[in-house]
Amino acid sequence: MHSMTKHIEIRHYFLRDHVLKGDSWIEFIDSEHQLADIFTKSLARDRLFFIRNELGILDASSIE
Repeated sequence: MHSMTKHIEIRHYFLRDHVLKGDSWIEFIDSEHQLADIFTKSLARDRLFFIRNELGILDASSIE
């Protein structure tokens, strides 16, 4: 367990340091606006089309 805990601590401090430097920021994104869902789970058709549109991904069948 120690090796797993150590890995989490290293990531935590890495992120904390960058946030304090102003290199990055962390903000809450509600589940309705999680665009990464398209890459991580199967989605209903309307949800898939919404995320695809938000990401600017075109439907391959519509390209001539």
